[in-house]
Amino acid sequence: MRIGLISDTHLPQLLHSMDELGSDPGEALTGVDLILHGGDITVPAVLDWCEQFAPVLAVRGNNDIFDDPRMKELHFLEVEGFRVGIAHELRPESRPIGEILAASLDGEWVDVLIGGDTHVERLEYRDDVLLINPGSPSLPHHLSTRLGAIGTLTITPHRLEAEILALGPSEGHRNPTRPQHVVIEYGKVVEASLDGHMIEPSEFLKAPHERAIPKFQSNGA
Repeated sequence: MRIGLISDTHLPQLLHSMDELGSDPGEALTGVDLILHGGDITVPAVLDWCEQFAPVLAVRGNNDIFDDPRMKELHFLEVEGFRVGIAHELRPESRPIGEILAASLDGEWVDVLIGGDTHVERLEYRDDVLLINPGSPSLPHHLSTRLGAIGTLTITPHRLEAEILALGPSEGHRNPTRPQHVVIEYGKVVEASLDGHMIEPSEFLKAPHERAIPKFQSNGA
């Protein structure tokens, strides 16, 4: 199963559709089997837009002051032997995984934990849990309206592959997203990249702010 991950859409009032941001968000979601929205949808029309690509499930964010049958406080899914949990707020995401699960998922254990709220992309594997925050496709890092990020999660038996995709660019605005991906097989990180460069699994297992691209890769040598 290939799952599209989107969060914190915060569709500005001057825009009537996500399509007005450009074709990139739709292209990133084309071909997925399911879409999970991590909250701060702001208007139900965003969920309708998502549904043109695949069925959608969403969690309520602190800016979602409407009701919709596709939206709950929490969602749990069982996919190919993995348990996936979705909540809006996981912050501070640097806390031990057990603390995040206790506070955000009512103590429920999951193999994959998906959230939003911060508008900053995050991809980690700690304590046997894959944590994914896809960032925001429309308000990345709380900057002005511009193309940001969307995530994908591909699940097959004994294997997880997650990716943060940088959209755009938007004319006149930089995209602060750091694209990255990880492949986990039988509970072990076997492949990872950052900013388009392969990194060692041991590097990926560091805290996100401590990861570095090897110099021989970053200078193109």
